[in-house]
Amino acid sequence: MSGTLLGVADLHQPPNLSHRDPGAGRGPGISANPDVAPLAPGWVPPELDTTRAHSARIYEYLLGGMHYFDVDREVAEATLRHVPQARAIVREDRAFQVRAVRHLAASGIAQVLDLGSGLPGIGTGGIGDAARAVHPHAGVVYVDYDPMVAVHTRALVAGADPAHTAVVMADVRRPAQVLADPELRRVLDLDRPVAVLMAALLHFISPKEDPHAIVRGFLDPLPAGSALVLSHVTDGGHPRQAEAGRRVWERAAARMYMRDADEIRALFAGTELLEPGLVPRPLWRPDGEVRQDWADIWGLAGVGIKR
Repeated sequence: MSGTLLGVADLHQPPNLSHRDPGAGRGPGISANPDVAPLAPGWVPPELDTTRAHSARIYEYLLGGMHYFDVDREVAEATLRHVPQARAIVREDRAFQVRAVRHLAASGIAQVLDLGSGLPGIGTGGIGDAARAVHPHAGVVYVDYDPMVAVHTRALVAGADPAHTAVVMADVRRPAQVLADPELRRVLDLDRPVAVLMAALLHFISPKEDPHAIVRGFLDPLPAGSALVLSHVTDGGHPRQAEAGRRVWERAAARMYMRDADEIRALFAGTELLEPGLVPRPLWRPDGEVRQDWADIWGLAGVGIKR
């Protein structure tokens, strides 16, 4: 992981990929041709490791996007063999995030810090849209460590609200470094409440990396009234099936760690959970009728307000 910020000027410099097989591991729409300009269809950032699957690109494949490599597709397809509803789980996670951000914006929180934001094609744009539907100039900062995420999110930002948006390429396991980033500070006023999104993120943090300390590292410097938006996978009551699916992710850059309801609830320490509490994603303040198969959408989600 990198703690550096990818500058806007970097998007206009042609990459040097002479050290890499120009065709290795591409999914549809992705090229490693060094003559292709950044942000053109198929451009691959020079820092990108195309030999290992990445969660953002696996999610992209599961949602029918185009920005992935063969290794990402292989892990996604293997996951689907064990957990056929994986596509629905990812979709419902993004839908939960949008509902949560919209609710918090309506409650007066006009700043969003999206940690592990993922590719724009799988809903990053929806986070900003949800906040700005209520607050037209809401501040939104996207943080991820994958160079492809940074580049594609910047493309989204260029057509959105650059003055109130930033993309930070950084390691979310280092909260102090993330919060000190000058681009983040340009957009967010940390003396005012911030909605911190840690959706589908902490199940990629090992116990040794201490997810509780990471959550506290982001929330403690923020004022009361800030919010934690969190979702996390569980075994859905099917431990053998879930373990088989989890093992597939050992082939990816970030391994998956499942936690139970008590462990996930403990991550909200220091906050007050909003109704309906910690629940399966489709049950968190649904926009309409709840899908009948909601019990198959493994994982829990909630929103806590810092006391």
